[in-house]
Amino acid sequence: MEEKEKEKIFSKRVRAGKRTYFFDVKSTRANDYYLTITESRRHPQGDGFIYEKHKMFLYKEDFDKFSDALHDTIQYIKSDLMPEFDFSQYAVKDELEDVGGSELKWE
Repeated sequence: MEEKEKEKIFSKRVRAGKRTYFFDVKSTRANDYYLTITESRRHPQGDGFIYEKHKMFLYKEDFDKFSDALHDTIQYIKSDLMPEFDFSQYAVKDELEDVGGSELKWE
């Protein structure tokens, strides 16, 4: 088996406008696991596009701390900074993109 095939165990993609986030579980040579989070942004160039990527590595010893900090930060924004904002509207938009549409169409 090639090293590249063995390395990636699981992958999840999150599309967000011109950005795409990739959450990839990979293995080390010692059969340990870590998470890479990649932000890919698409920029027009000539007749096509170029992609700017930023990658972050997260190791098992930091999973809980990272998850807790992310959850606390998002909850702070939702409850303290923007309590009146309806974040559920984005869930509907994401569902539409999954079936091929990105805009609501009114007739």
